[in-house]
Amino acid sequence: MPLSKSSAHTRTAPLLVDLALQGGGAHGAFAWGVLDRLLEEPWLAFDGISGTSAGAMNAAVLIDGHAQGGPEGARAALESFWRRVARAALVSPFRRGPLDVLLGRWTLDSSPLFIALDLAARLVSPYDMNPTGANPLRDILAESIDFSRLTRAPIKLFVTATNVRTGHGRIFRNADVTPDVLLASACLPFLFQAIEIDGEAYWDGGYAGNPTMTPLVRECTSRDTILVQINPVERAGIPRTAREIANRVNEVSFNATLLKELRMIALLRQVADPGDCEGALWAQMRVHRIASSAMNELGYSSKLNAEWDFLCYLRDEGRRSADDFLRSHRKDLGHRSSLDIDAVVEMDG
Repeated sequence: MPLSKSSAHTRTAPLLVDLALQGGGAHGAFAWGVLDRLLEEPWLAFDGISGTSAGAMNAAVLIDGHAQGGPEGARAALESFWRRVARAALVSPFRRGPLDVLLGRWTLDSSPLFIALDLAARLVSPYDMNPTGANPLRDILAESIDFSRLTRAPIKLFVTATNVRTGHGRIFRNADVTPDVLLASACLPFLFQAIEIDGEAYWDGGYAGNPTMTPLVRECTSRDTILVQINPVERAGIPRTAREIANRVNEVSFNATLLKELRMIALLRQVADPGDCEGALWAQMRVHRIASSAMNELGYSSKLNAEWDFLCYLRDEGRRSADDFLRSHRKDLGHRSSLDIDAVVEMDG
């Protein structure tokens, strides 16, 4: 059940928070569950949302739905979006093997077509495998989001994509966001052709920021940012199989920029000069994190598994994780960080 206003905060206006949403293919349904739970809380309001890949799609759908129908409109829009994703997956050739279904495993590791794609992606360009650049998400996004309404929405949207030529991240804001921008933010270069926007080619934003925290600090009023983390930072043991190694490399590379920004926040909290406005903004940022150990059990291949049952499993895990966070840290919001980012600096020590 949602927390009541009295059990959360005694205030006349909702507490403004920012959201930072990681990407991760179908694993983005975990963030759907987190958002679904947070939207039930009348004492919380969203100032800005930074997202990458599936996180960017969740953010855009939420903001558009919220502009049309408030929190309940946002919840309905998110569910509708993920239902469309699941319906499109019904004709996908990537299916779990019979043994995985029998044992209740969500992996596609034993799917012959996934194995073939995994091998082909190392040898054949997406320009050869998919010369037309077809992507079923394009139609899903067009059906799910009113991009003209997104332009006027009061919640700020920040979508990151990586410029192929420069390697730098570009941040797209509400008025700039189109289906192509969201597809660019989720464009894995071994699977999809680069997306051209304004004469430049773009790949997945995860290489440059997953997600980018900077605009939340510089352009938003809120001083609280809730990071919804999908990609595990730490894993026990050493990956030994080719697939385990590839999975871990993916996680490390897609967390690298985020960890840099968290380290910068931690360092500035220790050394920022009060007269330095930019440094003070970073130092004052209160950071919170919603994550789940259950995500550590999921490998790379399950990011391409968009079965409705799997998406619902991830949604429910996201709701549970958000509920745990609210029970443990609702009093921290508006007052102090609940994520010990100083420990991040000590790890670098």
